[in-house]
Amino acid sequence: MKSILIDNRTITPSKIICIGRNYVEHIEELGNEIPDEMVVFNKPNSAISTELLSYHQEQLHYEGELCFVIENGKISAIGVGLDITKRTLQSKLKAKGLPWERAKAFDGSAVFSDFISITQDEINEALSLELSIDEKIIQAGGIALMMYKPAEILSELKTYTELNDGDIIMTGTPKGVGLITKGARFKIRALKGSNELVTASWTAI
Repeated sequence: MKSILIDNRTITPSKIICIGRNYVEHIEELGNEIPDEMVVFNKPNSAISTELLSYHQEQLHYEGELCFVIENGKISAIGVGLDITKRTLQSKLKAKGLPWERAKAFDGSAVFSDFISITQDEINEALSLELSIDEKIIQAGGIALMMYKPAEILSELKTYTELNDGDIIMTGTPKGVGLITKGARFKIRALKGSNELVTASWTAI
């Protein structure tokens, strides 16, 4: 089983719960419709990787996301990650009205920073992410731009699924998604206002 670190504690998530279409400008850049209700899909524990892949049966796309860990039924920690997507396959599946899992839940489709503890009062619109590729900022956004805020997401998920300690919620991606090029240098940061909370870097392979 794959693990993550929270304040240097090793935690093993049972699942990753992803919120799709949570930023209006990202919905528009992909030509999708604004959904009437929250879009949710899962990635398994086996999706977690420490390596950023550029290719897995097809060239892959990145989506930078603000991420939260659940413990004792509450958000306990914050980090950032990349939702890695087979965009061509996803488009084919969507056109046929089929589930996205084959395009979203494959091995290596989730890479994360370490996580740090956060209080309930700190989960507010000051939190955001910033993704740079080859030292150029490509994505930026956070809670202030989300259609569904973390508290709403947590409440909705609890209506239908058990949240186990260590489970990760990926809260959606702002505009600026694109192809992962082999050798590209990715750096992603979680911010509280202008203050960096946590960061991670990868070179795509």
